[in-house]
Amino acid sequence: AKGPSTFIPLGEILQEGGESSLHQLLEAFVSAGRVDHVAMVMGLHPQYLSSFWKTQYLLLRMDGPLPYHKRHYIAIMAAARHRCSYLVGLHMGEFLQVGGNPAWLQGLHCAPQKLRNLSEINKLLAHRPWLITKEHIEALLKPGEDSWSLAELVQALVLLTHYHSLASFVFGCGIKPEEDQDVGNSCWPPSPHSDSSPASDDSMGGSGGTDAMQEVEVLMERMKLLQENQQEEEGVTQEEMATRFELEKTESLLVPSSDILDPSLQSNIRCFLEDPEFGYKDFTRRGEQAPPTFRAQ
Repeated sequence: AKGPSTFIPLGEILQEGGESSLHQLLEAFVSAGRVDHVAMVMGLHPQYLSSFWKTQYLLLRMDGPLPYHKRHYIAIMAAARHRCSYLVGLHMGEFLQVGGNPAWLQGLHCAPQKLRNLSEINKLLAHRPWLITKEHIEALLKPGEDSWSLAELVQALVLLTHYHSLASFVFGCGIKPEEDQDVGNSCWPPSPHSDSSPASDDSMGGSGGTDAMQEVEVLMERMKLLQENQQEEEGVTQEEMATRFELEKTESLLVPSSDILDPSLQSNIRCFLEDPEFGYKDFTRRGEQAPPTFRAQ
């Protein structure tokens, strides 16, 4: 039961990484004074860990327009959007270590207005990035007491998107809290279809495991129905069936409904959110013409 991941045995993490992984973890320890659970699990892929660690170091510890404590607070805001208590707790500790004001951790309402102004674009980047327009950027850059410089805003947006993505890694690898972390019991992905409490160390058993099995059974049943429908319809390509299945999967199980708030959302994460009910919603539905999308190569 011990180890950094709910899904990956500690012995496997220690054995599989090899000498290259050990070297990366030692570098992380020398640089930050600790090796967090994300780095330990990522050590299974040493080259990836190396790139990740360099990126993380540049974003959080190297010279830049944003002070260190504000960088960590932005990381908290981004992780809270995805209800990732592991990252929220980790960066609350880092925020205090670099001299952040403890009062800010009481909630977004206690942070400076300049940081609070990021809330809208944080919300959109996390759940519906296609809704962002140049007006959102202009509003943040507009001259005034709480305005952002372009350099500051670029760094802030990179931090937001970085931690939105990292939250998915944390959920996917079942990363467990550090021993000294005091934010909830564990990280858990939002589940609008379950009233169960956040996952604990044995989250794969008990009601959590049962809920997961039920979701798999429902998904398998839908797959079976899609296959039966395929036999009845002639001229339907494999690509079309794959598209239909992805739509069924996304709409039925894996997308939190925007009008349902997870009742298990802890207050120490919710306090960093504005408009917590806002979530992902497909921007194109079946049967509708796909809207024009902006593509940048």
